[in-house]
Amino acid sequence: MKIHGIIPPLVTPLKADETLDLEAADRLIEHVIAGGVHGLFILGTTGEGPNLSYQLRRQYIDFVTKKVNGRIPVIVSISDTAYTESLALAEHAKQAGADAVAFTPPYYFIPGAPELHDFVQRMADNLSLPFFLYNMPALTKVSLPLDVVELGLSMHNCLGLKDSSGDMFYYKKVKRLIAERDLTLLIGPEELLAESMLAGGNGGINGGANVFPKLYVKIYNLMRSGQFIEAQSLQREVMEVSCQLFTIGKHGSSIIKGIKGALEVRGIAKRHLASPFRGFNDIDLARVSETINGLEARPALKELLA
Repeated sequence: MKIHGIIPPLVTPLKADETLDLEAADRLIEHVIAGGVHGLFILGTTGEGPNLSYQLRRQYIDFVTKKVNGRIPVIVSISDTAYTESLALAEHAKQAGADAVAFTPPYYFIPGAPELHDFVQRMADNLSLPFFLYNMPALTKVSLPLDVVELGLSMHNCLGLKDSSGDMFYYKKVKRLIAERDLTLLIGPEELLAESMLAGGNGGINGGANVFPKLYVKIYNLMRSGQFIEAQSLQREVMEVSCQLFTIGKHGSSIIKGIKGALEVRGIAKRHLASPFRGFNDIDLARVSETINGLEARPALKELLA
């Protein structure tokens, strides 16, 4: 199985009472599929997975897989503090019809090298779905060492790695490990999408693709066809999205708040986040609206949205 391309880390649409907003989820899925994305990544960082109850996670897995109905691959993040909970969520994902799972190292207690080797080996041995390694050191407090990455990549059921470290030196080292093997290397930080593909990457799991999927898909297609100058021009639009939309908030949740705020402005989903976070207040949402209007008026984005 190959899963390449632009794969939005789908937000989890919530109502004010923090229950799942199924109507908004329906609109969001159709919005990104219409934008040409190549898959969906659910319950990751942008999807607020660790802040959601296990019941709600399972409900979202069931809804997304049923709604997508095989049109594009669905990857489920099963990252957790508990090994057994990760396996249980993976089994649910399989029964629901998901195509693959992804997992970070366990967090809270920081695992050392022996524990990381054991964890990856046990996950690979016991998962019934293909998996991606998921490197997210800012939140897990540990970057996957290259020898652990190599262990994972050597497993028959490994599809590749999603790297959200933002460290292009590390990314290029992983690409060197992959070499000619038929594995996928995806970038998390969208600001590095074109650069990562120039380094041999296979696409991105980029939060802004929730809002502007056609922009990210266009960059991917241009890079794939060797139109690097054109791709770099659109990459500058991604930087504008990042610098203008993701900085309205002041805290670690600002990216998710910006994405969900933009989705509310565009009539797709509401601003609500899972506790302990809260969506933007009305003043900040007005700033989001002004920002979205300004971004959509930019010639490159205006052409893509026409």
